[in-house]
Amino acid sequence: MTLEELDKKYVLQTYSRDYTNFVKGQGATLYDENGKDYIDFASGIAVNSVGHNHPKLVEAICNQAKNIIHISNLQVIEPQAKLAQKMVELSGYDMGVFFANSGAEANEGAIKLARKYGGTKFENKRYKVITLEHSFHGRTITTVKATGQESFHTPNFSPYPEGFSYEKSIDDVYKAIDDETVAVLIELVQGEGGVQPFEKEEIQKLAAHLKEKGILLIVDEVQTGVYRTGEFLASNLYGIEPDIITLAKGLGGGVPIGAVMTKHKDVLVAGDHGSTFGGNYLSTAAGLAVLEILSEYYESGAVGEALLYFEEKLQDIAKRHPNLFEKEVGIGLMRGLRAKSADIQVAVIKGAMKEGLVILKAGRNTVRFLPSITITKEEMDEGFKRLESALGKVEA
Repeated sequence: MTLEELDKKYVLQTYSRDYTNFVKGQGATLYDENGKDYIDFASGIAVNSVGHNHPKLVEAICNQAKNIIHISNLQVIEPQAKLAQKMVELSGYDMGVFFANSGAEANEGAIKLARKYGGTKFENKRYKVITLEHSFHGRTITTVKATGQESFHTPNFSPYPEGFSYEKSIDDVYKAIDDETVAVLIELVQGEGGVQPFEKEEIQKLAAHLKEKGILLIVDEVQTGVYRTGEFLASNLYGIEPDIITLAKGLGGGVPIGAVMTKHKDVLVAGDHGSTFGGNYLSTAAGLAVLEILSEYYESGAVGEALLYFEEKLQDIAKRHPNLFEKEVGIGLMRGLRAKSADIQVAVIKGAMKEGLVILKAGRNTVRFLPSITITKEEMDEGFKRLESALGKVEA
């Protein structure tokens, strides 16, 4: 039985899979079972933030596994406390941290926190959360409902929790606020929604307005966090201080982890929320290693150099292929090419794979690029060389 046959027989078919069998990775390069190499411009959908097989991350995981992988959160966990400290210090915000296992779990935690805040801090309970069209916040019943894409709200999974609304723009958020609104939940760069960033000025204006009204600002940094936009948090880049921030993806470098950061440290108390696996020894040891690697990389100026180089290369591609792409979009190492049609988007992604380049799709017909933060110039050059070859064949 082939691997594809095995997968189709025993694994629930919830993904439209490519059946390339990767067996090894090094930096931003992957190798399949036949030894063919692929430049990885996807990093597991922004997860492999320090690339594949980074020696410091591997060492941290192996050393931790030799001692303790997991105990419950009924005991104190040293690397968990140290990772929380590191995250708070890097953020520059006075916050506390709750650890989960994924971005969806982190957003669930943020919504629960907001709901309790709305029930305890106001005379009349507030529970409504405003999000934006084209947003994506997770796959659980609640985070699917929080996601501002109607295609996710199928009758298959109804009824959905109440209390969510979606606005077309930041300007529409102001009009949607009523006396039951407790929070506004946004991504500063909509990833699944087409790698679409918001303007800094409109976000700062919204943050100031919400603070004045006593409404919580929740920023979903599941994809934008951990230096993806050039700073530790996109919130830092935008010059705002949210009430709640959610993180996941790149935080563990491939080990599942999610986190809720909040300045409202007294809202959730013992028994209000929990996680069996969240923040265990293995995941937080990995997270600590990732942040040590990337904070040093940031301080050296290498993060800034990498994102500028990648941006220049991508902009050049967009200029030279105006018949395929409308424009280049994104921030930092969270970027995209807006294709002129869905057919072009699919053809480019499939063509790139044939050339040995892994890239992704996103909403609004966007070809998405999420390389590791530590990707080298040589890997970028080779990846764009392969992309150019793929585009030439699409155009032909």
